[in-house]
Amino acid sequence: MIGTRPHGKGSRVRVTILVLLSAVPSSTAARDANDITGSARNQSRGQAAIGDRVILIRLDRGMEESQARTGQRGAFRLHVRDAGKAYLVRVVHQGVSYDQRAYPGDDLSIQVFDAERRVPRVRASIEILRAGTNGNLLHVSDMYELKNESSPPVTQAGGQTFEVYVPANAKMDSVLAAGPAKIGVLIPANPVPGEPGHYTVSFPLRPGETRFAFNYDLPYEGHAVFETRLVYPLEQLAVMIPPSMKFSSRSPAFALLPAGRSDYQVLTANQLKAGEGPRFEVSGTGVLPPLGGQAKSQAGTLALTTPRPTVPDRDRALWSSFGRVDSQLQQTYARSQSLVLAGVTAVLLGVCALLVWQARKTRRALHQRR
Repeated sequence: MIGTRPHGKGSRVRVTILVLLSAVPSSTAARDANDITGSARNQSRGQAAIGDRVILIRLDRGMEESQARTGQRGAFRLHVRDAGKAYLVRVVHQGVSYDQRAYPGDDLSIQVFDAERRVPRVRASIEILRAGTNGNLLHVSDMYELKNESSPPVTQAGGQTFEVYVPANAKMDSVLAAGPAKIGVLIPANPVPGEPGHYTVSFPLRPGETRFAFNYDLPYEGHAVFETRLVYPLEQLAVMIPPSMKFSSRSPAFALLPAGRSDYQVLTANQLKAGEGPRFEVSGTGVLPPLGGQAKSQAGTLALTTPRPTVPDRDRALWSSFGRVDSQLQQTYARSQSLVLAGVTAVLLGVCALLVWQARKTRRALHQRR
């Protein structure tokens, strides 16, 4: 038989300790609920990514908030200081960053890949050259979509990952890049010495789609000549100009795309080989409609008449703030405003690809009827 003791000072202390200990798990769980957890997996090897650096970036400030390392199973945990803010989680594997947007409480699964200097199965799917006049200048946005279809999947990184040829008298304004995560960043374009109009970039080509937009100006007196030169075989080249401008080419490769629009015209050429491409000219004056409708960079929002980017609505206001986050976390405010167009560039690529696909489908249907 177990005896009883009167409640004294010692018993009150023990009860107090038990109450405090029982409260610890619940307070820890509440704190952990605001953290961001996840795991990184090396898809090149089919195993957990161990020992990779993980960085937590607060988007509204464009600054690093905390760091961690992936554990034995690729797992990581990042402590969040402000539960009401949006973040970016960056896993760095073999010098290449793999980014994913996140909010406190999220549990992420991030794929990383081994890096190689040259990947054989990289191809170009579409190039869209968009031109319109601005006073005595011709403004051009030359956009490319590349696809890395390596197997096993690896990232092409290090050295020159892509190169572009523009008219020799072009003045490069900015270059935008977006990987498979569709997060747009400004990157530098390096001119090749002794080769006017030849530029290289060093943005990693991760497995999946990578998009570039080279924005430049040409001195313009009512006429400009473009001599295309392709690094990769190209499935489709699309030239978009205002209806008031004239397009001409001696190459039979170009055909007018029935886009059903009155505010621009599109000429396309399909299945182009690497090397020297078809030469074409544009003349006259005219202004193209804004990319995707309207881009309001100061407010950091997008008002689109074309389909919206495939990102959650809550992330749409992050395009401008993310402009302050690059690989070195030092984008300036002026450059960040320009990054709003990165998302719209992706939209334009998708819309033009859809137009080309619809035109092909229409031509096939007409051919079958004959």
